[in-house]
Amino acid sequence: MDFNAFAEQIRSGSQAKFPANANTISFAQQLDAQDKLAYLRNEFIIPTKGSLKKKSLTGTLPNNQLLNGNANVVNGTNGSHSSSENDATPSVYFCGNSLGVPPKAVKDYIHAQLETWASIGVNGHFQGLENSPLVCWQDMAEDVAKKSAAIVGALPEEVVMMNTLTANLHFLMASFYRPTEKKHKIILEWRPFPSDHYVIESQIQWHGLDPSKSMVQIQPDENFYISTDLILKTIDEHAEETALILLPGIQYYSGQLFDMPRITEYAQSKGIIVGWDLAHAAGNVELRLHDWNVDFAAWCTYKYQNAGPGSMAGAFVHERHGKVDTSEGKPKFRHRLTGWYGGDKSVRFNMDNNFLPTVGAGGFQVSNPSAIDLASLSGALSVFSKTSMAELRTKSLVLTAYAEHLLDGILADDTDEPSFRVLTPRNAHERGAQLSVLLKDGLLEHVVEAFVEEGIVCDKRKPGVIRVAPVPLYCTFQDVWKFMDTLRKAIA
Repeated sequence: MDFNAFAEQIRSGSQAKFPANANTISFAQQLDAQDKLAYLRNEFIIPTKGSLKKKSLTGTLPNNQLLNGNANVVNGTNGSHSSSENDATPSVYFCGNSLGVPPKAVKDYIHAQLETWASIGVNGHFQGLENSPLVCWQDMAEDVAKKSAAIVGALPEEVVMMNTLTANLHFLMASFYRPTEKKHKIILEWRPFPSDHYVIESQIQWHGLDPSKSMVQIQPDENFYISTDLILKTIDEHAEETALILLPGIQYYSGQLFDMPRITEYAQSKGIIVGWDLAHAAGNVELRLHDWNVDFAAWCTYKYQNAGPGSMAGAFVHERHGKVDTSEGKPKFRHRLTGWYGGDKSVRFNMDNNFLPTVGAGGFQVSNPSAIDLASLSGALSVFSKTSMAELRTKSLVLTAYAEHLLDGILADDTDEPSFRVLTPRNAHERGAQLSVLLKDGLLEHVVEAFVEEGIVCDKRKPGVIRVAPVPLYCTFQDVWKFMDTLRKAIA
């Protein structure tokens, strides 16, 4: 049985039936040989075992690639390599759910931006250089939004790239959370990512309300699972008093993928606005935000979209909320916090203080976006133009199923109390690339030490969870095998 057969099994709702030799490196090599997206790995700079031990700048990238033509010289100071830093063995990088690795294109795009700025200065706002991969600065946000639309299943005008994730949630909720004396509650999951909790709590307080009375948290079961039925039941129980629902597309701790279309449709049938935090979903799973009729959504781009730490985030506003009616002279539009960059480009520089918003999500912009950040994001998104979310999702389903299979093999070999349990749903259609593994008490630090020794990068969450994320853009089946082999030895 080959890669395509496994993918078909999983897509159809069955479990992949891996053969008896699936726990061998040769089997992992066979799957890599059948992977038609394997070439995408060459688009990225993967840390090496040596580079992970780097202590100072040397002017080089992993494998001693020159950064700017001056190896070992940084700011006039000679850097130095220790012998351990020369190990060119690629790391196993399973931390793309926290920070993706850099695409090679990002360096070229940033250099193009710097050359433009240095060469033509302020003229870069409206003038691009002919052989540049970038458009002029005034058009960059719109250009990147178009590239992002396919990733989240949106119309180009429904996407805007601006700010960072938490800031975008605040801006969106300033427009969409309009509590009344009767309808004031916000439904969220139990213990969301702290920033989401802070956003919701402070938005409620901003309106002079009490979070203890206006926040409804859905409790998970003992495996941190929140069923769709429980979410719908909670909606029923609080529908008359609920103004808004804000849930994650994928829960950051457990890795559970929520049934976004079903939840959205059901909540809206009760007159509730629905927003989604897609930090762990955008670039990870297939999304259809427009078709699902989602009201609003926000996401970061430094995880599965690989645009760099703290990179510019994205926001989605459904087209029905982004309309601008000028039929009666003074424009009518959905209330939002405004700034000059949300103004239509035709009047943005009129300086007459008459705000005419850009139609769509672009009208929710406030400030001039950073061209450097947009250049980095544009370079990162250039990799996505070489494939599709459907192809990436197919590979991800098989990668994660293979990881799950090897984890089950380790558990089968346990003679005493199981060394770990998998928190992420076993149903492949209820998860993305991430498997959250809860280790037995006392094992976490020992496992992490083994990972460091073997050049494995993986996210850990105390007291004992490792979040394993084989990202399909640059991770391999051999990576999965090596990771699991190291884990097996560490807990033996």
